[in-house]
Amino acid sequence: MPIPTVAPEAVAAAKAQLDAHLREIIQWHFSPETGCPFWLDWAKKNWDPRQEIQTFEDVLKFQHFQDETLRDLQPEVWVPAAFKGRPFNIFETGGTTGMPKQRIGWNDYKVDYSEFSDKIADDHFPRGGAWLMMGPTGPRRLRLAIEHLANVRGSSCYFIDLDPRFVKKLLSNKQYDVAKQYMAHVVDQAATILKHRKVSGLFTTPKLLEALAEQVNLWEAGIRGVFCGGTSMKPQEVRFIVEELLEGRIGFYPTYGNTLMGLAASVPLQPEDNFSVTYYSPQPRAVLRVVKPTATNELVNYGEFGRVELTTLTKEFFMPRFLERDEAIRRAPRPPYAWDGVGDVRPFGAMEKTIVEGVY
Repeated sequence: MPIPTVAPEAVAAAKAQLDAHLREIIQWHFSPETGCPFWLDWAKKNWDPRQEIQTFEDVLKFQHFQDETLRDLQPEVWVPAAFKGRPFNIFETGGTTGMPKQRIGWNDYKVDYSEFSDKIADDHFPRGGAWLMMGPTGPRRLRLAIEHLANVRGSSCYFIDLDPRFVKKLLSNKQYDVAKQYMAHVVDQAATILKHRKVSGLFTTPKLLEALAEQVNLWEAGIRGVFCGGTSMKPQEVRFIVEELLEGRIGFYPTYGNTLMGLAASVPLQPEDNFSVTYYSPQPRAVLRVVKPTATNELVNYGEFGRVELTTLTKEFFMPRFLERDEAIRRAPRPPYAWDGVGDVRPFGAMEKTIVEGVY
């Protein structure tokens, strides 16, 4: 059957919802009663977005967000006046070398992952069945988010820690044997949990999933659903995971996300996809565009690769036009999503140079 399309009326309705949400968020972040010091100070030095931003097309009036500010400035500059006095979570991204970038937050991760719970099937993630997370914990948003997702579904979660910064450093230094030892150390811990505890849901990265499946028959261990994120997945890798590792009977939910965006879910694969995964942002809270690398005001055509641009629009965090370190194929809206998606996500410039991805 052909890949389903979305009616123009649904696309127009989603666009109207996005524009209305955008105006609300702009009003929030640039009003002294509710906004944060960073954006209030920015408006004094530049222009008042409350007067000029009416539709999402107007967001192009902003320059690309420079994420160095998340590293160089104290986190308090991002606290909205309406949240003043409330302790915040500090989530980190990057930091393989030097100071990591930090995003603060309160409830955004809960909103993102509560919504995602509606997109996974009870057959694959039985309510009340335990989860196992084998991925980066520590200062990362993902650790709290996965536990919240499990809790929303009436479940508890076991954790195996992973330090992706250490892995990337080992790979950059060509210490491949040490990296393999560390990976085996992580996988051994997960295998031990699966041997001694009843677990039905698993979150991990593609590379760790493959390593775990070499040691453990996941179906026989009780796993019924796998929620996967982190490193990029080529169609042939997706096919290998679905057909070989998960034997066509364990639910597979690839996602694309990060600390700055939240979580973009994928649409269920069908034969016409040829194992090419397409992800859709949690609009209107976050918007993904696939733009021409040398003319970033312009979108690429559907079916073409371009650089991924992210705009985040929540009351906790406003970030316009951040150029991700990823490239992807621009994909058309597809039910239940009435906005563009991104497909075959990979590191930006992957075809021109060697990229060190690590295990996450």
